[in-house]
Amino acid sequence: MICPVALLVVFSLLVSQCHGACAEVDSLTEAVVGEGFLLGCISCKRREEVSAQSTVDWHFKPPGEEEFRHIFHYDHPSAEILHQDFGDRLEWRGTRTRDIQIGAIYILNVTFNDTGLFRCSINRTLFLPQHEENVLVEKEVELTVVAVANRELTEVVSEIMMYVLIVVLQLWLVVVLIYCYKKISGEQEARDARKALKAQAGLLESKDPCDMVQLE
Repeated sequence: MICPVALLVVFSLLVSQCHGACAEVDSLTEAVVGEGFLLGCISCKRREEVSAQSTVDWHFKPPGEEEFRHIFHYDHPSAEILHQDFGDRLEWRGTRTRDIQIGAIYILNVTFNDTGLFRCSINRTLFLPQHEENVLVEKEVELTVVAVANRELTEVVSEIMMYVLIVVLQLWLVVVLIYCYKKISGEQEARDARKALKAQAGLLESKDPCDMVQLE
């Protein structure tokens, strides 16, 4: 069962831009080899009413190297993969307008060579009433690639609580069924007893009192 916190993070990264709904959350940092992985990068504008234009660049630095490799560039609506190690394996999953606040990319078929430091750079130009202002926002994601997904403690606890809740609900249902059965059975017995008494009383009332007197 997927951890609820992880679900919220993924949903926040995939949601499209809308006014007043931008929330900056950190990217996940553990990918499973052979699967896909979403590299998150969110930079919210402080003033939604100000129009802007942005471009996004992603860089990657493998362990043991000092220089970053320029691997991806997005300038709406064009996306360009710039390094052969990621050829045909990167997809744009961010804002699909020129005013970019979500700069996420998706890695297809993750390999162990994808382990390392990713840097997201959002170059934003704000069109203010009197002038233009350039803002650079950089965020880094230290990605670890594993063979099998590690289960977080919160996920394990959530799953245990789910099974405990199921067992408790089943026991409660059994108790309720037994109680209802006994109640219905008791009511049925009481109705049968009342019917028997009414029948007996009716029989006595229908008898002729003279039948009890023997003529001499």
